Amino acid sequence: MEMRIIKDVLGASVLGGEDRLGESVEHIYASDLMSDVLAFGKPYSMLLTGLATQQAVISAHMAEFKGVVFIRGKKPKDGAEQFARDNQLVLLSTDLDMFDACARLDESWKKEHHALEKGATEYKREEILLSRELCINGNDFTNAGLVSTQVKSILKKIGLDPKLVRRVAISTYEGEMNVVMHAKSARVNLSITPKLIEVVIDDEGKGIPDVQQAMEEGFTTATEEMRAMGFGSGMGLPNIRKNSDELEVSSEVDKGTKVQMRFFI
Repeated sequence: MEMRIIKDVLGASVLGGEDRLGESVEHIYASDLMSDVLAFGKPYSMLLTGLATQQAVISAHMAEFKGVVFIRGKKPKDGAEQFARDNQLVLLSTDLDMFDACARLDESWKKEHHALEKGATEYKREEILLSRELCINGNDFTNAGLVSTQVKSILKKIGLDPKLVRRVAISTYEGEMNVVMHAKSARVNLSITPKLIEVVIDDEGKGIPDVQQAMEEGFTTATEEMRAMGFGSGMGLPNIRKNSDELEVSSEVDKGTKVQMRFFI
C-alpha cells in the first residue's frame, strides 16, 4: 500500500518525507513497545504508534521501516523530525486512535486487494483468445471427423502456423475416432491462448482398463467391422502422443476417458 494512501485513509498530516509518499509499504505494525517493534516488525513496514518521540523514529529506522504514523494528533517535539529527514523516513500524524486507525487501514487494504484479485481474474479471462465446446456422438461413423474438421477450420482462420494446425487436427481426429468407436458420447473443449492450444476430449463410455497398454503402438480393441472401415489399427493414442507437446490420459472403467492435449504456439 502506498504511504500516500495511508495518509488519505487516516486523514493524516505530513510532518516529514512528503516526497516519498509514493513509495509502498508491505505491512502496518501498531505498537507502543519499541522492543516489540525491533523483535517482530518486518522490513518495509509503517509503524503506527502513540509514542511521539525520537526513540520511536529511531526504532522504526533500525527495524528498516519506511515511516511512522503518530496517533491521537500527537507530534514529536524532540529531534524526531530532523532524524526522519536525515534517514529518509516519512512521518505522519492522525487524529484517530489506534483502534480506528487500524480498522480503517484494514478495510482499505481489503478493498485494494479485492480490486487486484478482480483485475487478475479479468486478465486471465482476456488471456483466453478463443474457447469452443463441441460434441461427438459414439458409433456415428457417418459424421465421424466433423468435429476435428471444425477445429482445423477455426485454427486456420486464426492464421496459426500450418504445421501446428496439422498436428492439432490429426490429434483431435484420432481422439474423435476413439470416441466414435468406443464411447457413447464426448464433449470436446478447445481453448486457445497466446501461447497454448488445448484440446480436451472427455467421453462417457467403457473406459480403458490399462492406459499404458493402450499407448503401445498396434494395441487395439477395435472390432473386425471397424477394421474393415479402415479404423482401429492401434495407432490412435500413440499418434496423439507423437503430435502433441503434452498429453494426459485418465480413464475409469465403465465411466469414461479424458484425453488432454496441449500444443505450444
